Amino acid sequence: MSVRKVRYYLFLKDVLALSVTAFGGPQAFLAMLLERMVKSRAYISEEELWELNALCNILPGPSSTQLISAIGFRVGGPNLAYLALLVWILPATLLMTATAVLINFLQENTPGALNFARFIQPMAIGFIIFAAQKTISKMVKSTEAMVLMLISAFVSFFYSSPYIFPVMLLLGGLTTSIKYKTQPKVEEEKALVIKWANFYLWGGVLILAAVAGAITKYQPILLFENFYRNGSLIFGGGQVLVPYLYTEFVDFKHFLSSEEFLTGYAISQGIPGPTFSISSYVGALSMREFGLMGFLMGGLIAAAGIFLPGIFLIFFVIRFWDQLKLYRPVRAALEGINAVSCGMLIAAAYLLFEPLEANGLHIIFILGTYAVLQFTRISSPLIILAGIGLGMLANYFLI
Repeated sequence: MSVRKVRYYLFLKDVLALSVTAFGGPQAFLAMLLERMVKSRAYISEEELWELNALCNILPGPSSTQLISAIGFRVGGPNLAYLALLVWILPATLLMTATAVLINFLQENTPGALNFARFIQPMAIGFIIFAAQKTISKMVKSTEAMVLMLISAFVSFFYSSPYIFPVMLLLGGLTTSIKYKTQPKVEEEKALVIKWANFYLWGGVLILAAVAGAITKYQPILLFENFYRNGSLIFGGGQVLVPYLYTEFVDFKHFLSSEEFLTGYAISQGIPGPTFSISSYVGALSMREFGLMGFLMGGLIAAAGIFLPGIFLIFFVIRFWDQLKLYRPVRAALEGINAVSCGMLIAAAYLLFEPLEANGLHIIFILGTYAVLQFTRISSPLIILAGIGLGMLANYFLI
């Protein structure tokens, strides 16, 4: 076996190790990448890691998955990058698909089955509030951004159509791009040299899925289009995906109940791997009418739909990123896009709370979860397990 093949094998083995141990959100994930990919293996330099991370954070799609794939691209080209993508997403995808099967089975065979999740449903809102606070503190740093965030939150409260989100993101970016003169000049801007193949691939799949879905009305194709469209529009990470999925699949299409969605979101916070894996849970339940194969198809279709757009886009942009980041309007537009994403996140916390019964116990669990996340180092999986344990105890004593 050649040295190159051994290196590729080791890289995929390291990605698999991360996929089953990466608990704790983006910060913990970056720390693990720095330790394993930079310091232990030297696949890339630390400077390259931070640069790739910045690039992934300004593109739509799952930033952790894009970052893994971008490192794979640097190490071994597109083939290794696609293999890394599969290794990274498969464990979480299968876990969340299995969770959907289990939740559906319990609901059909055991009355009040989701009572064990009675506490992790409000706890899920605590996770969202914590994520919103962290995201806002990093992304909203000006009066204009604050105003855009509040407008976005207001619109998201009252207009629950999934089609309003891309319009708000576009308007937010245009609003702040006109302030490009406030951005520092890095160096002389040069003419871009762009290879368009991956952009055409991204756009071609988007159009083909939309047309095929409209013509056939076949649910697997429609499901793929729904997730592919969402994966093409999400800025800001997995927490920003929540209002999109909730609006489209709970409010708009009624494929899931609010209780099912909250339970799945909370459980997704306690498993390793990409936070976008909640999509596999939603996709699996959206195809439950087709039986066990429907669950598996739904989970895999949702994973393909949500992850592929971001991968096509990172492969497109990474080739000319060094030139693109010099353009001040591009950097200025990010402020508005990020602010609108934060507004959607605020709205998500409210929209997820609305279906819950407004009682003191729910408020205590929401605020308690936020406080534990904010002021302690207790990991998300332990918090979720504690919530499930308390729910089971409550069930036992009620019986």
